Amino acid sequence: MESTAAEVSGELSRIIPGHWEVPKALRASMYYSLMAGGKRLRPLLVIAAAEAFGGSRPAAMPIACAVEIVHTYSLIHDDLPAMDDDDYRRGKPTNHKVYGEATAILAGDALLTHAFYSIVQAGRRHGVPAERLLSIVEDLAEMAGARGMVGGQAADMAGEQGITQLQELKFIHLHKTGDLIIFSLLAGGRIGGASVEQLEGLRRFGRDLGLAFQIQDDILDLVGDEAKLGKATQSDVQQQKVTYPYFVGMDASLREVERLTQSAKQALVDTAIPDPARLMEIADYLMKRDH
Repeated sequence: MESTAAEVSGELSRIIPGHWEVPKALRASMYYSLMAGGKRLRPLLVIAAAEAFGGSRPAAMPIACAVEIVHTYSLIHDDLPAMDDDDYRRGKPTNHKVYGEATAILAGDALLTHAFYSIVQAGRRHGVPAERLLSIVEDLAEMAGARGMVGGQAADMAGEQGITQLQELKFIHLHKTGDLIIFSLLAGGRIGGASVEQLEGLRRFGRDLGLAFQIQDDILDLVGDEAKLGKATQSDVQQQKVTYPYFVGMDASLREVERLTQSAKQALVDTAIPDPARLMEIADYLMKRDH
């Protein structure tokens, strides 16, 4: 995971073509958040899913970068005063604290649009068939947009007025977090030539993994180590956000993370993914993570 994350970070460090004329502050703001570190989970899933089908890592890399670019834009906007109003992200001041709100908003806009440019490079540079790229673009537009991540963010904002049912919280988690994880797996599968049935297995894996991941985040917000997380804990409590532990308790939340992880892994078995070992290892790692 560390070596792949480093490889992705290397690609991201030069993701904006050097010959493009981009205003200095905008370029700096984009790279400030892109290069702030993090687990690079979503790119890792793109690459692991592609390689599970014998796909090429170089061909998967532009897609891996694209999903990390979208994830980064979402974090920049999520941290804004009008949204979560956070001062720190991954142990550093949030983008708008450094570059101002206007530049941070524009950096997020620029990153989102650049993601689609990056996807196209998988075809230009590595010969990924246009039909596969078309499906990947369609998936990202759906899962990062109103039906997916942005819809989840909107539901999260509305939920600050008071979520009264676990199902409402589950909707937020499945879309705000889970959809980009599902996208990553589907994109990797498409690069590797997965069948329709195998893509459905990856979708099931991503759905359960994404929900487990976010429940674990809810748990870590209560009991995690701020130094490892790179941000303040208890933020959900301070913002009066309800979480899985709030609804079902800590012990039941831990059991649900384990149940969802096992269910995710079973989806890979049920749909005969050719080489699922790395994906299963990632699932186990995420279940036990402390940041």
